[in-house]
Amino acid sequence: MRLKTLTTITMGLCFLSACQQKPLDAHKLHQKAITIDTHVDTPMRFLRESFDIGQTHEAPSSRVDLPRMKAGGLDAIFFAIFTSQRQRTDENYALAYQMAHQMIDSTEKALALNKDMASLALKADDAAAIEKQGKRAIYLGMENGFPLNKDIGRVEEFYKRGVRYVTLAHTKNNDICDSSTDKNGAEHNGLSAYGTEVVKEMNRLGMLIDVSHISDKAFYDVIKESKAPVFASHSSVRAICNHPRNMDDEMIKTLAAHNGVIQICILGAYIQDEDTTSLNYVKKEELRLKYNNWTYTSDEERKKAWGEWREINKKYPAQLPNIARAVDHIDYVVKLVGVDYVGIGSDFDGGGGLADCVDVADFPKITAELVKRGYPEEDILKIWGGNFLRVFKAVEKAAKV
Repeated sequence: MRLKTLTTITMGLCFLSACQQKPLDAHKLHQKAITIDTHVDTPMRFLRESFDIGQTHEAPSSRVDLPRMKAGGLDAIFFAIFTSQRQRTDENYALAYQMAHQMIDSTEKALALNKDMASLALKADDAAAIEKQGKRAIYLGMENGFPLNKDIGRVEEFYKRGVRYVTLAHTKNNDICDSSTDKNGAEHNGLSAYGTEVVKEMNRLGMLIDVSHISDKAFYDVIKESKAPVFASHSSVRAICNHPRNMDDEMIKTLAAHNGVIQICILGAYIQDEDTTSLNYVKKEELRLKYNNWTYTSDEERKKAWGEWREINKKYPAQLPNIARAVDHIDYVVKLVGVDYVGIGSDFDGGGGLADCVDVADFPKITAELVKRGYPEEDILKIWGGNFLRVFKAVEKAAKV
């Protein structure tokens, strides 16, 4: 009798062990997660072409639309209200300001035409609430603070229009801070005096501060000045891919120590070092020089440059890294500071894309790779949205309005 009892217990323990070792169902887990992509440049399409976000399009010419978000189980996304950095003239300030409002207007129009498929989101909790309605949540972020000019009142103006983060700079220095990639080097030695005002005003409003694109010194200045956590909407790991747009170990450690999050960018040049001998790279460098490091003299010139950029990609396709290489960046952050400080910001429609992740419909493949590497369910839920939402809620809580 005792032997039978021991046998029963042993079998039960073995059964329990087998259940615990049962691999996760990547598809079901992906559907369970509140999935958030914190940076895409899709609104630029609204300005240069007739683009219906409610219809399915083909990659690589388009990487984001509502049907593919649904197919890829993507619940929420941040549309970047992007303006390139130009010379700081009255005319260019006015143009950037106008373009930013046009992109917001066109996004609102697109959502109105597809109100059964998506809704504008304003709060951290909106992602889950809109997902429960079977729709996609569309947030707005501003990439490059150029449209703010030097008018601190515009921070609140754009907040009231729905913008919930500002990427302080882009590829060149602006009035707010230095860029990580300005060929002329530092202008402010980090954050400017006006930039400090912007950080404080964003804190007051409950607006997320995005440190992607800004210089290392500017990053540390923002950390010092901000009373709320900050985040990188689309940056990767410099230790793996030595690009100034990526964050080094000390920056990642500092970001984590202040409860922030780095959203890994799946743009090839930030995932692995580029092959500088490839025709894709050489032709793009020629194009960069032709347009004075992307300093456009007019909107027509900007459209022409983007057209030539797309033609290079079509004629001389880049050899892109794969999902496994991108998840290496997630692994690195997890080993460096823990799983609570990493997420995903694709930069789709702005250069993002991998050999086996060409658009938002492919996002379940990332979950499958995380499952393959042994990440538990709790960690995958954090990576896909939980970590970012924690930061978002902390920023909202710290607001003084």
